[in-house]
Amino acid sequence: MMMQHRFVEIIPDAVEDDVLYISLKYCTAIHKCACGCGNEVVTPISPTDWKLIFDGKTVSLSPSIGNWSFNCQSHYWIKRNEIVYAREWDKEEIQFGRTNDKKRKAKYYNKENESVSSVTKRPKKKKRWKKFLKSIFSF
Repeated sequence: MMMQHRFVEIIPDAVEDDVLYISLKYCTAIHKCACGCGNEVVTPISPTDWKLIFDGKTVSLSPSIGNWSFNCQSHYWIKRNEIVYAREWDKEEIQFGRTNDKKRKAKYYNKENESVSSVTKRPKKKKRWKKFLKSIFSF
């Protein structure tokens, strides 16, 4: 699925489907969820949130967009104006991601305390990932 992008100063009241609105003034991008549920997805652009790449023709956001607070829990990237779907995350992975986001932000903004001391290691999911790769590449 392709997505258009529009650079705007202020995000419009009515967000259109398949359009990524980007406000550089407010360091924010917004779009409707790629799954079609109609929820608006806000992606702050900052050193601790999303990075925006504009190559003169297309835009990309990184990291992936995980809509964990929505019922759909959709997970995807926006790469060169295209929606690239990602695998679902389980509850453990979602909690891991949220915890690490909080720790990275605390560290970046020098608000780190003893309870937020280091980034947690990702839970091991080797067997499931390895099985997936075997099913694709037959090795």
